Amino acid sequence: MSTAAFLLLADGRFPAGGHAHSGGAEAAVKAGRIHDAATMAAFLAGRLHTTGLTSAALAAAAAAGHDLAALDEAADARTPSPAQRATSRRLGRQLLRAATAAWPHPLLDELRTRYPGGAHQPVVLGTAARAAGLTPAQAAAVAAYESVNGPATACVRLLGLDPYEVAARLAALAPQLDTVAARAAEAARAGLDELPAASAPLLDVYAEQHHSWKVRLFAS
Repeated sequence: MSTAAFLLLADGRFPAGGHAHSGGAEAAVKAGRIHDAATMAAFLAGRLHTTGLTSAALAAAAAAGHDLAALDEAADARTPSPAQRATSRRLGRQLLRAATAAWPHPLLDELRTRYPGGAHQPVVLGTAARAAGLTPAQAAAVAAYESVNGPATACVRLLGLDPYEVAARLAALAPQLDTVAARAAEAARAGLDELPAASAPLLDVYAEQHHSWKVRLFAS
């Protein structure tokens, strides 16, 4: 278990492409659902307990050594929006490239061979965590953190929010992050049939709307 690897994988500057994506925040801002720090925090909490939980469980399961093909199918089934599926695979491809450079491993090579267009991002994240010597619980924690940190950072750019207040809102979410990561790791230990499928239909709608825009700041 490497603390340094854990911090590196969770670092927003790790070259995995996440900085170019808003996680639905850009569409939520345009729809008026996010307009200040309080509404951003509500959005983040909702995202964490739905798609964040699902992604964290998939990542934990991959880190635990569950079948990668079955996990990728499970991720596909849990991603009803075509735009979100494409984004997840694109981010998975980018993360795989960065992870292979940092922690070369046969499992990462297997993903590249099996999914030339990219495996789903949570599956790659969990596999990268395993390659880096991290535990399933750590993989879940990274995925849960990513589910809120990316959209929060996007809100600073989209709305000009005070970054200190945004950081405070993220810090206030810490207990919920721990809870979600623990639930995800527990589900992964229970087996593939117990993986959560929490969804956020409005995020699916936002993803399809955002994909159709001709002008946008973020890729998704």
